[in-house]
Amino acid sequence: MCLEEKSSTLSRRQFINTSLVSGAAIMSAGTLSSMSALADAPKKFHFELSLAQWSLHKALFANEISALDFPVIARKNYDIGAVEYVNQFFYEKAKDKVFLSELKKRCEDNGVVSSLIMIDKEPELASPDAKERAAGVEGHKKWIDAAKFLGCTAIRVNLHGNGTLEQWTSGAVESLKKLSAIGKPLGIRILVENHGGFSSSGKYLSEVMRLANDSNIGTMPDFGNFCVRREVPGDMWKSACVEQYDIYQGVAEMMPYAGAFSAKSFNFDEQGNESGIDFLAMFKLMRASKYRGYVGIEYEGEKISEDAGIRATKKLIEKVREQLNLG
Repeated sequence: MCLEEKSSTLSRRQFINTSLVSGAAIMSAGTLSSMSALADAPKKFHFELSLAQWSLHKALFANEISALDFPVIARKNYDIGAVEYVNQFFYEKAKDKVFLSELKKRCEDNGVVSSLIMIDKEPELASPDAKERAAGVEGHKKWIDAAKFLGCTAIRVNLHGNGTLEQWTSGAVESLKKLSAIGKPLGIRILVENHGGFSSSGKYLSEVMRLANDSNIGTMPDFGNFCVRREVPGDMWKSACVEQYDIYQGVAEMMPYAGAFSAKSFNFDEQGNESGIDFLAMFKLMRASKYRGYVGIEYEGEKISEDAGIRATKKLIEKVREQLNLG
């Protein structure tokens, strides 16, 4: 290379370097300004919706639809991209790889995420009987494996048991820690729903969480399951509720441990609000807790159809989210 070419090259390099430095300074100032504006702006309250399979329990029990239809319906009928299964609707299929593979394929074909499986009909995890608790842990193992296969991140368990509060608490902690030890290596969290008896007390359930002291164990707050005691001793669902825990206090107490969230609905007024549950108050609790996981639509009413109930619940949640983001 001759001297003239070298001098020309250095000149061009100096120009480019100078331009880059100047441009970087301008971009840096702009970036800082944008970052400052973002910092000053209120952050949007965002979460994703999921659909709980129980919202369609009448249609499923009547064989009007099948468990395999569920993710397709969630996407095509309601444009919801995540689902929460209930094992009652495929109870004999926990180890059926043909069934699970087809369910997984339908999710993938429709762009649907499998969030969790709600586990029922297994032996009681908080029973005062050690053998029953052990059987309960064993019974949940296959569902942890099924959840992993489907791509879920959690299972929802019940903490049922008819002993004293002390027996229930110690048994619950013991079983949850055993399940967590199984689920943790597979990336499956163990979540407890307020679902009758002692578990419907936010105070008692949050104490179980504190004693378990395991980040892989959490709660799944549900708006509608806070009946601690019913008229008929030992009954969980059918007789009249004679001791109701405060639903807002219960959700607030469970929120620090929440790994999923069930927006239960029953009835709606003329304005589209849930007539017995203040959704705005509930979602304010969620926003304050900084929970940003899935919010599951779980309609369980009788006055309108399941389809109408799901749509009404989704519309209400979207309205509440908009209110909170504008407020």
